[in-house]
Amino acid sequence: MMDGFLDGVKVFLDGVGIFFILYLIGYSTFLFASVVVGSITLFQEERKLRLKNVLTTEFYIPISIVVPAYNEEVTVVDSVKSLLSLDYKSYEIIVVDDGSKDQTSQKLIEAFDMHPVQMPIHRQIPCQQEEFIYLSIKEKVKLTLIRKRNGGKADALNMGINAAAYPYFICIDADSVLQYNSLTNIAKPILENENIVAVGGCVRPCNGVEFENCRVKKYRLPKNLLACMQVLEYDRSFLASRILFDKFNGSMIISGAFGLFKKDVVIAAGGYDASTMGEDMELVVKLHDYCISNGLPYLIHYAVDAICWSQVPESFKDLCRQRRRWHVGLFQSLYKHRRIMCSTRFGALGYISYIYFLMYELLSPYIEVFGVATMVIAYILDLINVPFMVLFMLIYAVYGAVLSLTAFLARIYTTDLSTGGRDIMKAVLLCLFEVTILRFGLAFVRATALLGYKKKKQVWGRIERQKIDIR
Repeated sequence: MMDGFLDGVKVFLDGVGIFFILYLIGYSTFLFASVVVGSITLFQEERKLRLKNVLTTEFYIPISIVVPAYNEEVTVVDSVKSLLSLDYKSYEIIVVDDGSKDQTSQKLIEAFDMHPVQMPIHRQIPCQQEEFIYLSIKEKVKLTLIRKRNGGKADALNMGINAAAYPYFICIDADSVLQYNSLTNIAKPILENENIVAVGGCVRPCNGVEFENCRVKKYRLPKNLLACMQVLEYDRSFLASRILFDKFNGSMIISGAFGLFKKDVVIAAGGYDASTMGEDMELVVKLHDYCISNGLPYLIHYAVDAICWSQVPESFKDLCRQRRRWHVGLFQSLYKHRRIMCSTRFGALGYISYIYFLMYELLSPYIEVFGVATMVIAYILDLINVPFMVLFMLIYAVYGAVLSLTAFLARIYTTDLSTGGRDIMKAVLLCLFEVTILRFGLAFVRATALLGYKKKKQVWGRIERQKIDIR
């Protein structure tokens, strides 16, 4: 009987092993294709720029920049200063303080000599009541501060949309810095195609980077090794899937740190959903759903040259908190819009994008954790070919590391940044750890993310901020 049981276990483990290998091969194939496509696109854009083969015009799309803030007293003033230095002629800045418990509002009022005003806000999208409104008229553009009751980031964004005076708005986190030409680059696709309803920018970690007048004065990898590995992760992510999905209008996410939207379409679709933690992804999927359901011609674009520099967590505790929130938001968005999956009505969005986010984003931590656990059990029962397992995992790790390094170097070269040999060596050494140790550590964190999420689904989540080096 014991022999029969072991035979059954062996058959089960063999099946799991085959599935796990095919799963990793599928992900590696997708990653390879997306990095190749992304790298080619970056080099093409860089070549166009060198040849001046780009759209040049004196026309500017008026843009409202909405900055939601909650307990951001450390970074919010520097972030607004950087926004005031942008090379763009027609924009306004609206900071929405979502009931902060620190001195976020006071820091802004003092730094920019702001004064209280009575300004009616037309609530086209539901949001919490404002407590006071301050305005500064001494800056080069209109700067508005709205303090409101706490309702979460999505609610703060809805308030900003209601207060926005212009037909397009940009959302940017209060711990982020836009590059001097980011507004021009993210608005450029709209001048080229009137059907664009949203444009996503590229987010890069600013830890360790020095800025002067919204330009990178000195680029170097962060001293913190965890932040350094996130640089590799971000470069791979934004170079890979974002560019590939953009080729068939299949983008399902625009980073909450930097995205441009057409205001009237967002309002018609219902704005940000304050009941979800992944408000950025949920809005993008909602826009797909709204436009397709109403037969509207539309495009959701990714601008590879519109760069936003944002802080990444430097402690594992903060990183875990961030990734749990992201995973819950992903689950909420995919579940809420599950009718998209494999629907002929939604085309490639349902057959490719949705399946990718389901299999390789939402379910990946469970598959990976289960796969590792299965290999451990198989090893204990002496039912696994150990040399083959070690060789396969090593090849997979080196393969992923090479792709990460390729994405990192492509970003450096095509954005006219320079970095020293020490940083190159650091990237080479850390890329292997990022695709193995960090990836599987975060897989366990994400696998437990949905436990008790309903109790905290509207909590911003506090991450320790560092002062941004802006001059």
